[in-house]
Amino acid sequence: MIEIAIDGTAASGKGTLARKLAEKYGYAHLDTGLLYRKVAYEIMIQNKNTIKNINYESCKIARNLNFLDFKSENLRSEEVSNLASIIATNNKLREIMDFKQKQFVENNKKKFGGCILDGRDIGTKILPNADFKFFINASIEIRAKRRLLEKNITFLHENDEKCMLQSLINDMNDRDRLDRTRLDSPLVPAKGAYIIDTSKINANELLEKVSKIIERT
Repeated sequence: MIEIAIDGTAASGKGTLARKLAEKYGYAHLDTGLLYRKVAYEIMIQNKNTIKNINYESCKIARNLNFLDFKSENLRSEEVSNLASIIATNNKLREIMDFKQKQFVENNKKKFGGCILDGRDIGTKILPNADFKFFINASIEIRAKRRLLEKNITFLHENDEKCMLQSLINDMNDRDRLDRTRLDSPLVPAKGAYIIDTSKINANELLEKVSKIIERT
């Protein structure tokens, strides 16, 4: 079974790459970031993000959630993303998530010829012996512009667009700092990972670049 670990920063293109690779090769795919977003979303709708012991509640929710049933919740909103980054610093929660991610890999070994996981500690913690490891990044300005385009907001005044873009940059800086400085599984390139900057290439070019790496070995 082929294991592919894809790590990287927000809006760098890692998720799109993982989905395209899974479709191309017929491998199982898990967006591990959605696991934390799902927990954050449940905390918010249950109004538990205002309580003091949010770490306990996040673990309680995580143990009982069906992570493969995401339905149509808005898991990619900025509010959900910010809370997901905060609860992701909880070591106990990460232990639960690590187990579920590894369980996903084990459960799919018999069904598919390969498995692709994308997130922030896949190559360093979840799949340290993966056949291929990739770390995807881009300049924060480019990432913020991509996220702004994802919002699909039309008829923004130029000044409003600049303010929203700067707000996204600030949020991403905060999230990057949380991800890179947490004590458990910080966001760093895994040993032996191919590090790819997507600032000047699109999703199809990234797919072609990564596919060549996989197929030439």
